[in-house]
Amino acid sequence: MASSLYSNAQHVDFDSVLAMDDSGMVSMFEALEASGLRGFLGCPAIVYEDALVDFFENASVRNGLVFSTVGGQIVKISEKLFAESFELPEEGLEELSEMSKDAIFDARSIVSMTGEQINLSGRKNQMKMPFRLLCDIMAKAISVKAGSFNAITVEKFSLITAVVCSVKMNWAKYLFGVLVKMVSAKSKQAKGFAIQISLLLAPFPMVELGESSVFPASKILSKKTVLRFVSMNIQDGGEKAAGVAKAKAVTKKRTAADTEAAVPKKKRTSKKRSLSSLEMVVVAEEAVPVQQVAKTVDVEEPGCSSADAQSETGKEEEKKQGR
Repeated sequence: MASSLYSNAQHVDFDSVLAMDDSGMVSMFEALEASGLRGFLGCPAIVYEDALVDFFENASVRNGLVFSTVGGQIVKISEKLFAESFELPEEGLEELSEMSKDAIFDARSIVSMTGEQINLSGRKNQMKMPFRLLCDIMAKAISVKAGSFNAITVEKFSLITAVVCSVKMNWAKYLFGVLVKMVSAKSKQAKGFAIQISLLLAPFPMVELGESSVFPASKILSKKTVLRFVSMNIQDGGEKAAGVAKAKAVTKKRTAADTEAAVPKKKRTSKKRSLSSLEMVVVAEEAVPVQQVAKTVDVEEPGCSSADAQSETGKEEEKKQGR
């Protein structure tokens, strides 16, 4: 199926994205346009699926030219035709290995969310949102690499550096080189450039292209799809909607000493009711020796009580009076 040739593709509607309210995104797309890639990334999004299948099944490379048979007709694509068709720059760096280390050094800070240099073997969520999208564009539409689109590679970041730091690239030679790898027999290069190859085949008068189909709108970067990209990626890496990174929560393990310091030791107590007053009395559980205390008992001395004494006195007085 020809649709597999653009399952991971990315195209750009420059008129739409340059009219966005997001200044960061607009600046990124302006840099992409200034690099000379608008003609390649923003050409009319039409594909000829039958012609694409024929092209890749029969393509080969001879003397630096790409040959193929489409609908029984031979087609030949040169680097010059490729450059003219997409108005690509033909001056500048031809290989990414020629990219200045100073430029890469600067770009690592420019694209970073925190301002610190990003890790080139890490994930793209280290980067500000516009540059995450730029990373996707470079991976899907320029280098056409299979694999994880979240991972940063030296190749992808060199392409990002070319755009961010305005490094002049010979895009005609670089992109034609990618096409050559796509049709080379033993190459592991992923297939792509569906829109661009369809556009290259259209001028050949004897070639039957078959019915054209519109490129899926979901794969074309417009204001709508860019906003969807942002909403889907806004939480990746802990980024807030305002573009400010959330501080990572750090779990601190508490030591035994910290726990003891935090919880003061208390003397265990129990509560006991007094039978007489029903008041709550706190009684310590510390061991107290049991002492037997003799109970004090009030004992009256043997003798007469005060009433008996008064009675005896009265009798004596009566005897005296009788005398």
